[in-house]
Amino acid sequence: MTTPAIIFDLDGTLAETVGDLCAATNHALASIGRPALANAEVRDFIGHGLRQLIGRGLEHTGGALSEAQVDELLERAFTFYAANLSHHSAPFAEVPEVLEGLRQAGHALAVCTNKPMRFTTPLLADLGLDGYFSVVMGGDSVAVRKPDPGHLLAVVEALGEVPTNVIMVGDSQTDVSTARAAGIPVVAVSFGYSQVPAAELGADALIDHFSELPAAIAGLGR
Repeated sequence: MTTPAIIFDLDGTLAETVGDLCAATNHALASIGRPALANAEVRDFIGHGLRQLIGRGLEHTGGALSEAQVDELLERAFTFYAANLSHHSAPFAEVPEVLEGLRQAGHALAVCTNKPMRFTTPLLADLGLDGYFSVVMGGDSVAVRKPDPGHLLAVVEALGEVPTNVIMVGDSQTDVSTARAAGIPVVAVSFGYSQVPAAELGADALIDHFSELPAAIAGLGR
């Protein structure tokens, strides 16, 4: 068996990004006089895009608005986020070291995230992680996005791999469901942004620290 490729989610898996996502959400809410949300309130809603973050924020701060009003808030959030991608974001502990070790061991590395590419590419660069990945696909890279398996399978194809020689690493039910639908083994991290406890996601392996990933990969027999 050849050395498997490893495909990573981004937010909550490779990096702690809640601070900047919360700031963008709060910027939009403040423009209509709504109170700010705490990072902890935003944390569980990450992974489905800024529109959902704003929608949840509206629900928590006085009620929903029309789609047209949400569209306006979304544009304000996008503009703010684009200018403030990494003020409060950083890779989780030992992520660069582990990625380097995996690369040195011959694993092809990739990212599959629902974050739009206009944010994904500069964020990875800001975090110093862009050089590790041969393929990066965001939520707007193909016609579908996670949990549709087509998003993940597009990354597999771009890597020149087959699903039987790939492992997914993520932090949420979306990641696990996507991997399952694509027929790909999945490792879940316990330190991410899942509304469901990570131990209950049904992943093939669970890690509590990024440094445990190489052992988890070996334990999957890949």
